[in-house]
Amino acid sequence: MFRALRRKLPPPVVEQRNIHLSGKEISYTLKRSGRRRSIGLRIDERGLTVNMPLRASEKWLHSVLQDKADWVVKQLEGWQSKKVPPIFWAEGARIPFRGEEFLLTLTPRLRGAIPQLHGEVLHVPVGLEADAAHIEKAVMLWYRQEALRVFQECVEHFAPLLQVMPREIKLSAARTQWGSCTARGVVRLNWQLVKMPLHLIDYVVVHELAHLVEMNHSPAFWRVVESACPDYMQCRAELRSYGVAE
Repeated sequence: MFRALRRKLPPPVVEQRNIHLSGKEISYTLKRSGRRRSIGLRIDERGLTVNMPLRASEKWLHSVLQDKADWVVKQLEGWQSKKVPPIFWAEGARIPFRGEEFLLTLTPRLRGAIPQLHGEVLHVPVGLEADAAHIEKAVMLWYRQEALRVFQECVEHFAPLLQVMPREIKLSAARTQWGSCTARGVVRLNWQLVKMPLHLIDYVVVHELAHLVEMNHSPAFWRVVESACPDYMQCRAELRSYGVAE
């Protein structure tokens, strides 16, 4: 009976709107849903999204947005400052890696060769006249190889501290998670983490390893995290500014 009722609910209604908040014009996505009972605000790399009940009044919506105006503007400005400029895959590009930037340089093509980091320069052996697609493909492969190496080093350091041992470390390309851990002990870590500062990589690794002790987010779980990462709250807040909650 209940399941049949749920299937009859209409799909969310989505609109694009603008509003003036704290002296700034803000564009946002409004989603109305019959499942909601309150108005919620979410800010991520796509900007501001407002979720509200299907029949909620415009007066209520306006009141919530104005009450949260300063917070919305501050969060959006924070996202803007964190937004990573697109990489132009060519000689001289700047490549983010472990919280730093490295210069990309093209080198003569060598069969089976992979990019190599020497000092502050990433040498990519795809040929001096390689197009953007080939350069990007080579660097993405390098990112994944380096990500697995860095993650395994972190696990080797933190696992003994937490007295755990994951069954397997895998790379993930999830759009909504930096990491995950299964009850069978398989830890998945988003390869894009390798672009982040090392203290954030450490935090995510500790977070997932802690699930091998507490498969939840209870106070006991956070005590396990804190035992290996005392500044986890600061790391958690910083990581959110990159777009994915953990």
